[in-house]
Amino acid sequence: MPRDSLVGSRIRERRVMAGLRQADLAKSVGISPSYLNLIEHNKRRIGGKLLVDIAQELEVEPSLLSEGAEAALIATLREAAADVPRAEPELDRVDEFAGRFPGWARLISEGHQQILKLEHTVETLTDRLTHDPHLATSMHEVLSMVTAIRSTAGILFENTELEPEWRGRFHRNLNEDSQRLAESSQALVSYLDGAGDAEASVTSPQDEVDNFLRSHNYHFPPLEYEGANIENILDRSDEISSAAARDVARKVLVQYQKDALRMPLDDLRGQIAETGVQPATLAQRYQVSLATAMRRCAVLPDDVLPHPIGLVTCDGSGTLLFRREVEGFPLPRFSAACPKWPLFQALSRPMQPIREIVDIAGRDAHQFECLAISEPVGQVSFERDALYHAHMLILPTSGQIGDVRPIGATCRICARQACDGRREPSILLDGI
Repeated sequence: MPRDSLVGSRIRERRVMAGLRQADLAKSVGISPSYLNLIEHNKRRIGGKLLVDIAQELEVEPSLLSEGAEAALIATLREAAADVPRAEPELDRVDEFAGRFPGWARLISEGHQQILKLEHTVETLTDRLTHDPHLATSMHEVLSMVTAIRSTAGILFENTELEPEWRGRFHRNLNEDSQRLAESSQALVSYLDGAGDAEASVTSPQDEVDNFLRSHNYHFPPLEYEGANIENILDRSDEISSAAARDVARKVLVQYQKDALRMPLDDLRGQIAETGVQPATLAQRYQVSLATAMRRCAVLPDDVLPHPIGLVTCDGSGTLLFRREVEGFPLPRFSAACPKWPLFQALSRPMQPIREIVDIAGRDAHQFECLAISEPVGQVSFERDALYHAHMLILPTSGQIGDVRPIGATCRICARQACDGRREPSILLDGI
């Protein structure tokens, strides 16, 4: 039923909620009860002054009667229905439901949003429990201490005739191992307690650099011009705390500065306003490599770009070195990424540009244009083997495109059935 034909249903519901009789409302707006009855049963259209008068009597905005629940609420209800198809909800009456029972509609909508957040948290924590190196090391240390204590306690229990000197040694070992177990357990608990945000906990130098880049929205205005001091930027950073992270961040900023001097920001504004985000066009315009143009586009300020974009870079092993995420295309933090990404195809086809429209697996359909290329790192020579870095620019598409390549984020949280690239079970298919 069209939304604009449900005005009568909304009037009836609001009247009942207000405790008004049909005859009283009809009299107050100057129409007959029988005519109001036809309106409330959606058998007569209503608008103009009469709608305004009825809205005033019911103490609501006229738009609430004429338009009903907001489009976003209707869309969320449809999403919730799509997630539980076995419930067989009456999708053709979702507008009527939202209009007649706005409170219940909002309750379902908010519940659905909360479920989405919880599922995302479960996915993130499962990924972390599986691949977090700090967590794995801590658990190994705790289990090692437990094993040592159990072994020592068994010796003391089974050998009642031990010499006092040896018994004293075993007691000392038992005491020391118990203290180490207590310390390791406390450190593990503190680590977990301090990781209230499952996505923000820093566990490696690369994590520190990722947080550092995110805090600056990947853009560093001082580096847009020659003569900027990179060490000063690192000194003022709260995210960079280790020497290893500082080394990694320094390399990123040095590359940023080189790219910025080759492709000046002031000139880029006009170019992107004219052509959009077109790495090949920009590479030709500034006589730089495609990888340079892609890196440069990914660190431009938001007011230059027509829409958000993402970038991911990996080395020859497939390890992700740089991650700028774009909504709808999650980039794994601990685990390995989907092997079907164009990023990894580029590694096997050096210097050959790859363009693919991909469909990322998830609750909602998200399609992106992915531009990928791998290029050698440093100067190529006969004296050493070439090392390659692959880059993939992620551009949201407008609308749905038919011929796409299905991919995922990482196997552990990918819901695609029968994937020939799967290397481990998915918690979304087989449970946790």
